[in-house]
Amino acid sequence: MLEMKVKTVALIKDGSFSVLLTDKEEKNFLPIMVGPFEAQAIALPLQGKAVPRPMTHDLLRSICEELSAQVEKVVICDITDGTFYAELFLKQGEKELIIDSRPSDAIALALRCEAPIYMGPHLIEFTYDSEDIIFSERPDEI
Repeated sequence: MLEMKVKTVALIKDGSFSVLLTDKEEKNFLPIMVGPFEAQAIALPLQGKAVPRPMTHDLLRSICEELSAQVEKVVICDITDGTFYAELFLKQGEKELIIDSRPSDAIALALRCEAPIYMGPHLIEFTYDSEDIIFSERPDEI
């Protein structure tokens, strides 16, 4: 598996959003399209911003803590018909759980729990090389 990190949440010219994952060397980038609410849920912890009341992913983190479950890792595991799939790996005592998740929810939770994000090696064909990515000179906050 290839360890990834969230590089940014991007607003695309057509008004949609993409989470841009990259490997540690920032040579391969995996864009995953997300909705506006999911983009905000990912962007907030990246920007170090806190909200006055818990959002859904903050609530899920609190539930995991109360149940003594740790988010061990997130794996972007598959793609079917242009839709990515992810799994949450939780550990509660000796019990290990693997839970199906949308990548956006899994990433938002991983950021809040400081859990690593991985990509299945067979998804490398869906990545872009660093020279194919153009970053805007004026990043906008979401």
